[in-house]
Amino acid sequence: MQNPSESLTAIVLTKNEAPNIRRCLEALRWVPRVLVVDSFSDDETLEIVRAFPNTSVIQREFDSFAGQCNHALGHVSSEWVLSLDADYVPTPGLCDEIQGMRDVRADAFRAAFTYCIHGHPLRGTLYPPRAVLYRKSAAKYEDFGHGHRVRIDGRTEDLTGRMLHDDRKPLSRWLESQLRYAEQEADYLEKTSGEQLGAIDKLRRAIVPAPLAVGFYVLLAKLCILDGWPGWHYTMQRVLAEVLISLELVDRKIARIGRKGAR
Repeated sequence: MQNPSESLTAIVLTKNEAPNIRRCLEALRWVPRVLVVDSFSDDETLEIVRAFPNTSVIQREFDSFAGQCNHALGHVSSEWVLSLDADYVPTPGLCDEIQGMRDVRADAFRAAFTYCIHGHPLRGTLYPPRAVLYRKSAAKYEDFGHGHRVRIDGRTEDLTGRMLHDDRKPLSRWLESQLRYAEQEADYLEKTSGEQLGAIDKLRRAIVPAPLAVGFYVLLAKLCILDGWPGWHYTMQRVLAEVLISLELVDRKIARIGRKGAR
């Protein structure tokens, strides 16, 4: 049975990813075609991308992550797709595993992540495993909260190799994104019934417990307390992200109370 790497396209989403994209593409030199879906970057992203001979670029105004990914799939002719964000770096072990696959029965493969802070790998992360390699015919993306997920029609297996998540954009970019994500997460939490929410989202909808629980969980259960300042950096990021979601929910509650009182 054909090895996935013999009919493979990598898709990478970009928007001003100059601090990240080179490391991602360096790790993908073995992939026959890398399709970069760019949301009209105005930094050096495209200049870096075009230095890699296996890349091609399409540009599309960003509407949602799922919209960008489904648009990318429409430009893929290979049987298999390797899906990455610009701050993902497949490890050599993961690349070797994909290239060495034989007798493939699954329709998709999940990879676990090692989270990095400025290149420093952490012992643990809240970042979940995700399907990164899949048959194009079996995949469709859908928006989920502030992010997206790929729905696989078929069997999914786990890879042993890991993917690095190593975002080196300035902290100001992260903060700007989190404000937008908090609004989107609050929309999702308010519109989704309790039966459809997972345990984490139910905790978020309770507002007060989530930031405290996340802080202790990341430091102690995920052992980030042993990672020094990178561990504290990640913990504070995750706590602040939850605080912003909680604050958005509280703000909306107070606004609704005010509107009722004005009637």
